[in-house]
Amino acid sequence: MLNVANRTLFTGDNLDVMRGINSECIDLIYLDPPFNSNQDFEAPIGSPADGAEFTDNWTLDDIDVAWHGHIAEEHPGLYAIIDAAGECHGKSMKAYLIMMSVRLLEMKRLLKPTGSIYLHCDPTASHYLKMVLDSIFNRNNFLSEIVWKRTSAHSSARRFGPVHDIILFYSASDKFVWNRAYTPYDDDYVEKFYRHQDTKGLYRIGDLTASGIRNGESGQPWKGINPGNRHWAPSRSFPGGEELPKSTHAALDALDSMGRIHWPSNGGKPGFKRYLSEMQGVLLQDLWADIEIPKRPEKLGYPTQKPLKLLERIIKASSHEGQMVLDPFCGCATACVAAEHLQREWIGIDLAEKAADLVRHRLADATGIFGKITHRTDIPVRTDVYQMKHYSNFKNELYGRQEGKCAGCGVLFPFRNMTVDHIVPKSKGGQDNEENLQLLCGACNSDKGDRPMEYLLAKLKERGTIN
Repeated sequence: MLNVANRTLFTGDNLDVMRGINSECIDLIYLDPPFNSNQDFEAPIGSPADGAEFTDNWTLDDIDVAWHGHIAEEHPGLYAIIDAAGECHGKSMKAYLIMMSVRLLEMKRLLKPTGSIYLHCDPTASHYLKMVLDSIFNRNNFLSEIVWKRTSAHSSARRFGPVHDIILFYSASDKFVWNRAYTPYDDDYVEKFYRHQDTKGLYRIGDLTASGIRNGESGQPWKGINPGNRHWAPSRSFPGGEELPKSTHAALDALDSMGRIHWPSNGGKPGFKRYLSEMQGVLLQDLWADIEIPKRPEKLGYPTQKPLKLLERIIKASSHEGQMVLDPFCGCATACVAAEHLQREWIGIDLAEKAADLVRHRLADATGIFGKITHRTDIPVRTDVYQMKHYSNFKNELYGRQEGKCAGCGVLFPFRNMTVDHIVPKSKGGQDNEENLQLLCGACNSDKGDRPMEYLLAKLKERGTIN
């Protein structure tokens, strides 16, 4: 059960916030993180997003050593991918992928088995991110690499102009939610195939027969017309259609009475009328060239704002009404607004204080729910982990389990010299449950401080205290 209310916006580090959210309670995650573009972004002065800015440059100094250690210790395959990317692309890419990987591991935990994730990026890191996602979500759960043509032209010296982004689409399992999406037919297609018209509109002619000869009624002439080397097979499923009689000839008579049969003027075989107004369109493919970057009045001036139609398409395809959408890099909250429009629930997280103001005002303008948004700056407390007593009462049990040895340096200490420590600190989303507790000696506890265990292990290795 989800331990965060619908319409909640968090200001803070999304890693800490996600660590405090219960497992398997999110239906859809959309994230539009930094792209490792080596650029600085700032909203125009006077725009609604005035004051929003961020630097998309990464070095290993920006990365918590604990993240690095956690991936190396717990996910060696994933770390090998990150290390290889660093060798090919440099330390900046390695730092960026470490930052992304620790967060994607939490997102995997949060998704329901029926859930999906869409990661928005560009060719700067898309190929490396795909390998990271293959490792975390399983390559068999890769569904699509969507190419979004964000603009029609871009000046670029000595290369083809970059006009697209990449959206990587993965599921949590093979039981994911999927709603087919369609785009309208283009004018040339309509002109070529929908060449007939009656009082109900344009229509094309479908076949009323199927291959193969039949000896029963379906193989006999109807209204004096012989099906030839085929047999009658009237369509029994069409929008607004009534249930047809089981008898083939009676079904044909019913279709004729509904005006669904086209009779050629030259006396040829009749056909079934398929009206353009009843068609859903062309099944959507993985090249999206029909949605442009935001323009006024939608555009707020936020440096990397995405179109509302883009998010609505994603949310419609991979969730149902009432389900929960999470955007952990929500920025100006396009995903949250789209979710609200489509009667989904939502949670947004962003590090910038400006995002909270933008979200509140944008949602108030778009949906009129200004007073119904919860803004939090704390870290939620998980309710899906077992907490039977205060963590200090686990000391005896932990001492026996660790055989009196410090979980950091591995040295045997008397009971009185041991202290109970949170493996993931509570300030970083850690909980009081037994699985998140250990005993450290005084020196190791002092070194670790309010940081994850991976930080301490990295420090101990640097000093040669442990291998």
